Amino acid sequence: MFNERRTILHVDDDISITRAVAAKLKGRDIDVISINDPLQVLPLLVGRDIRVVLMDIDMPGINGLELLRKIKAYDGGIQVIMLTGLVSMNTVLDSMRGGAEACIFKPISDYHPMLEALNAAFAKYDRWWSYLEELHDRRRLLDEPLVPAVK
Repeated sequence: MFNERRTILHVDDDISITRAVAAKLKGRDIDVISINDPLQVLPLLVGRDIRVVLMDIDMPGINGLELLRKIKAYDGGIQVIMLTGLVSMNTVLDSMRGGAEACIFKPISDYHPMLEALNAAFAKYDRWWSYLEELHDRRRLLDEPLVPAVK
């Protein structure tokens, strides 16, 4: 089943950022769970069907790049988009090396790149899910016993 409910987890220690992003995404068929404590991320992901995380890099308690590695170790299929004020080549490269899908810079004046990145992350997840469903169907067909023709 494809991800019918498009839910993201947005993690940023700045409550004004989480509020602004949630307001911008409202009405765009994306549910936003906003949290301001990065230490809550992994416990929140366990047992939930959250497939996309939008996350700041510079946060107290745990750096977003370290948290990215932990998320990917927990479930490599979770799509992570970094949202950061740390504008540098190293930030982008470290994010991509860690498995992030995109790196969006704050302050956000144009939400279009973020929406494109979110839509691409959901599309990637849906594509992988369709591959898994196809694999399941093929295996099921291989496991079915051959029925002899009735004479």
